[in-house]
Amino acid sequence: MAQEIESQPETWRAAARLATAADCPLPAPGLKVAVVGCGTSWFMAQSYAALREAAGLGVTDAFAASEAPLADRGYDAVVAITRSGTTTEVLRLLTEVRGRVRTVAVVGDPDTPVRESADEVIALPFADERSVVQTRFATTALTLLRAHLGQDVESAVADARAALGQPVAQEWIDAEQFTFLGRGWTYGLANEAALKMREASQSWTESYPAMEYRHGPIAIAAPGRVTWMFGDAPEGLAEQVTATGAAFVDHPLEPLADLVLLQRVALERARARGLDPDAPRNLTRSVILAPR
Repeated sequence: MAQEIESQPETWRAAARLATAADCPLPAPGLKVAVVGCGTSWFMAQSYAALREAAGLGVTDAFAASEAPLADRGYDAVVAITRSGTTTEVLRLLTEVRGRVRTVAVVGDPDTPVRESADEVIALPFADERSVVQTRFATTALTLLRAHLGQDVESAVADARAALGQPVAQEWIDAEQFTFLGRGWTYGLANEAALKMREASQSWTESYPAMEYRHGPIAIAAPGRVTWMFGDAPEGLAEQVTATGAAFVDHPLEPLADLVLLQRVALERARARGLDPDAPRNLTRSVILAPR
């Protein structure tokens, strides 16, 4: 996990080059798109969907692959994000819509069943991982999608390098609880941050849209706990959290780079607890279900 976290600036640049190639099969502007994934990939889908719609490039919906209501919704394309290329729910969905909706899979390991299930495949083998806990594949897939939207990813690369060199505060390693917040596209990052901490270090984490946090969840803010904001915080939120005694974290880093820092926190919390984040309990690299 440590090596994979460290490699992200290079994998992001490689993905950006793929995104700007003339033959990149990602959906063109104006198309109605559904983006699907499971776990971490679903959260990257949420971020991409928010970014694409905010850019005015077309209706874009993100779904967990097992819950995607694609029938009769008039989608022009489906983008599936899957590190392993073997996740049962993703393969089932691609098979169900084949021949009716154009599908594109973004995958870490291309030599897997997804190659036969999707119409087009974008392979990111340089971002595939040995660790069960995802880090670089997720952020690299999102960088690919962001670059295809026309976003300049160089600032994110520079900030990721800074995040790799920033100290991990002891209060983050020792904290009892974390709540992660985001707005717009960074809400997907907040969801992913919460999952990363749960997977790697068995931590108590929650995630919310930032404006929703004051509608109940702030009740658990207290000394020894952390509220971590991805991107710009709503006015007055920092002061309200600080008044509870909880630590409020709001870095000036580009939000995806801030997620890199959070990955390092998850790794250090795992180490402090004697856990192996490369093989967390109850988890496998891919969820493969028995045939129906």
